[in-house]
Amino acid sequence: SPPRRGGVQVLETKRTGGKAGVVAGRRVDGGFNRRDGGRAGNMGGRRGGPPGRSYEGGRAGAPGRSGGYNRGPGAPGGRSGEYNRPGSTGRSGGYNRGPSGSGRSGGYNSGPGRSGGRTGGGRAGSGRSGGRPGSRSGGRSGGFNGPSSPPPASRSKKFYKAKKTYDKHREEQEKLYHYSRKKQVIQANPVPKEIDIMEVITVSELARKMNLKASDLISKLMGMGMMVTINQQIDAETATILASDYDCKVKIVSLYDETIIESASDEEDDLVHRPPIVTVMGHVDHGKTKLLDAIRNADVVSGEHGGITQHIGAYMVHTPKGSITFLDTPGHSAFTMMRARGAKVTDLVVLVVAANDGVMPQTIEAIQHAKAAESPIIVAINKMDLPEANPDKVKQQLSEYDLMPEDWGGSTQFVELSALKNEGIENLIDILILESEMLELKANWNRHAEGKVIESKVDQGRGIVSTVLIEKGTLKIGDAFVAGIFHGKVRAMFNDKGESIKEATPSMPIEILGFSGVPDAGDPFQVTENEREARQFGSKRQDLKKMETARNVKKITLDNLYDSIQDGEVQELKVIIKGDVHGSVEALQATLENLSTKEIRLVCIRAAAGAIIEDDVNLAAASDAIIIGFHVRPTAKAQTIANREKVEIRKYTVIYDAVEDVKSAMEGMLAPDFEELTVGQVEVRETFKVPKIGTIAGCMVTSGRITRKSQIHLIHEGVEVHTGGLVSLKRFKEDAKEVKEGFECGIGLENYSDIQVGDILEVFEMKEVAKKLGVPANDE
Repeated sequence: SPPRRGGVQVLETKRTGGKAGVVAGRRVDGGFNRRDGGRAGNMGGRRGGPPGRSYEGGRAGAPGRSGGYNRGPGAPGGRSGEYNRPGSTGRSGGYNRGPSGSGRSGGYNSGPGRSGGRTGGGRAGSGRSGGRPGSRSGGRSGGFNGPSSPPPASRSKKFYKAKKTYDKHREEQEKLYHYSRKKQVIQANPVPKEIDIMEVITVSELARKMNLKASDLISKLMGMGMMVTINQQIDAETATILASDYDCKVKIVSLYDETIIESASDEEDDLVHRPPIVTVMGHVDHGKTKLLDAIRNADVVSGEHGGITQHIGAYMVHTPKGSITFLDTPGHSAFTMMRARGAKVTDLVVLVVAANDGVMPQTIEAIQHAKAAESPIIVAINKMDLPEANPDKVKQQLSEYDLMPEDWGGSTQFVELSALKNEGIENLIDILILESEMLELKANWNRHAEGKVIESKVDQGRGIVSTVLIEKGTLKIGDAFVAGIFHGKVRAMFNDKGESIKEATPSMPIEILGFSGVPDAGDPFQVTENEREARQFGSKRQDLKKMETARNVKKITLDNLYDSIQDGEVQELKVIIKGDVHGSVEALQATLENLSTKEIRLVCIRAAAGAIIEDDVNLAAASDAIIIGFHVRPTAKAQTIANREKVEIRKYTVIYDAVEDVKSAMEGMLAPDFEELTVGQVEVRETFKVPKIGTIAGCMVTSGRITRKSQIHLIHEGVEVHTGGLVSLKRFKEDAKEVKEGFECGIGLENYSDIQVGDILEVFEMKEVAKKLGVPANDE
């Protein structure tokens, strides 16, 4: 009879083509046999029928296939599955590897082998098989153990336990394998030899380019004395120092070149005459706007506040002798930048000087701007209707600034007029037309339009509206454009009278709708080929502005932070400024920031044109800021949130009022000063030695009063020898809180006992005095 194959033997195959399993003396095609005559698939040595495939896998000896966990060709030289490698004439399953004689045992069991059987991990022919030896050459053992007969039912649990152990071990091995591979991948990205960055870069972006963790760079920066966050920007110089620590070179690329739109050159034959652009400048209330009113016969003066033109007005005046474009600039000192912009876009400057006041500070400033722009100056001496008018005085003063009248032998045109009486206006227009003809002002009308943004605002009904002065070309509805860092498409155009127009030609001031954002006054306006190109230029310019802003921001270092703490805490007043037009916001921001000192700093966390909205109030609530509205009011929702969050909103129509209120608020935040206030005088007339107490002075209050908490200066023979407080104040034997003039008292001084008769005690108190703003921070 065939040898017994006991133990937990798993899925063997017998003979080529397999054998049918014998269970309880019956022949069955049992278990998981597939196809006709399929193989024994289950445990033990079930004998299959004709060649076929087992359910659980594995490869059989030729021509059949074995079941269980083994795979590979069978007899002779068959191959087991899983971890085994080919044997000589057959192989067992499980964890054993290597050649065998005429078969191989598997699994964990060992013992005397037969016919070339092999132990788990042992050598051929030695040890014990994991059950009985394999039966015939070319046979194959299954699963964990060698060939066997069907296992007893009582031992089947052991098999599943062994299988579970094996699966767990295999899963752990796979995890270790994948983890080690992951570590190799991470280490496979070293710091590059060279990287490209722009003028500024965030810490996170630099870390990504260098294949490093952002925390490593932050640690390096802290070691350099810089406190930064992962999203904070650093300049190229700092990035270069960081990269050098990792032997990485930094190449700085400029974004500026990619933001320039080349302007096409014009042929001489394409140039056509254009109207002159005239900027009216002068001191506050010298009559600039009234002069324009007289020229264009439109009253815009009466609606102004405080006698100041709040923002630039641009008007085109049509006269029988030709058209002239006028720009009106404010005279208030805060609007210096607006006057400078007006001078840069102008062909001629009309300098208005009041005949009664003469040359004033803003007059001198206007002269400087006009000369810097190399614009010819025509002097208009206004208010000649006043009795105290003195034109000769004005001419004398202006001659000191190289503005010599023609009748005095100079080259500057002077016009005497009265805007109020409408006198001399025609003469001024004639001179302007004559000067423009001498300048031969021309432009190409048949090209993409170019110009300058004069003013921008947010209109509640129309959105973002910008006043643009066209310098070249013709602008049409639907043109795509770039203005500063923003782009857009012309949706609508209006002339200076508010009339809708289809196109705008050189020297025309127009209002344009269709901007993606609020451009700054003075930004260049250029038409592009299409909207896509405009969007690209706008995006690059915004990136460039972010870099320039980051470069100009003062970095907080550990050293200057320590110095600030040593000097005392620096107070900050945070404000949000909203105005009707960008120029007014810009001027107000510059004026308020100039109030900053070394003790208190004004920080403008937002400045924009438009109404006060919910986002402004939420930002103010989060940052403890106050909101300043200049010619604007909060929306209903914004006011509701402000009331709930107790955010202060201050509304102004005159810039002086805003500056004075903010200045008072800043002074209120300063630590108060204390000054010494003399409240009485006491004369020492007798002294007494008291044991355990010291010297007590018998005194007379000669003026004022003295209290128990008073401070005194002790004057001996005209010299101050001691300053301090009192330890006791008595009237006879009773303690006293206060002794007034004409009464005697006994006084004991704190930490001083050398009191002599005739000494004088000056009684004083420290009075709190509100501190005023000191030297501005930028003047230190």
